[in-house]
Amino acid sequence: MVTTETKEPVKKLLVIMAHPDDAELGCGGTLAKWIRQEGKEVYYIVCTDGSKGTKDRGINPHSLAEIREKEQEKAAQVLGVKGITFLRHLDGELKADGALCYELATLIRYHRPDRIVTHDPWRHYLIHPDHRAAGLATTDAVVAARDHLFLPALLAIGLEPHSPREIYYTFPDIPDVISDITELMEVKLEAVAQHKSQMGPMSGWQDRVRGMGARLAEKEPFAYAEIFKRVEL
Repeated sequence: MVTTETKEPVKKLLVIMAHPDDAELGCGGTLAKWIRQEGKEVYYIVCTDGSKGTKDRGINPHSLAEIREKEQEKAAQVLGVKGITFLRHLDGELKADGALCYELATLIRYHRPDRIVTHDPWRHYLIHPDHRAAGLATTDAVVAARDHLFLPALLAIGLEPHSPREIYYTFPDIPDVISDITELMEVKLEAVAQHKSQMGPMSGWQDRVRGMGARLAEKEPFAYAEIFKRVEL
């Protein structure tokens, strides 16, 4: 089950994720395919600083945030991502409130993407609060970016309303896009490997990533997959 491209080709994508490493783990193979094989332009927004993502009691959150930001930059370079905006909200404390919604809406109007990729906030038993918040705030931001009566100050500085054509939600319970990443699995692994603070302490993480890709492709005629729920706007 593989989606077909929309009538007008998608050229620019905005990937909005909660933490450094979420994009590579959730859809790194597909991003590599879109960039390397289809020539799409991809930009990242990383909502939190990732400052709580460790079990190492010898590191402080400020140092960890700095390390993770540099790791994200290296991972994005592996895939060919054009640019990253780090919002640096506190890890674990992201709120899907008006402030985050309007922050994201401003960046949607600025980048004017054809497609947005984010977390699926309605996934059953999605435990991490930042993933839920990022997905919900992004969804709300699409409306605020689209309709001119939201954020009138943006009109004053020339940021006109913009609506992407679709949203791709990662790791949905009921996917309708299954992306073949077989040829890009090694690229995905190379990108994920840049997140040394996260992957380093985890033995056998490469096998786990491959195993997940294989499970998602279980009923398909290819070896590895990533999955999405596509919502057309």
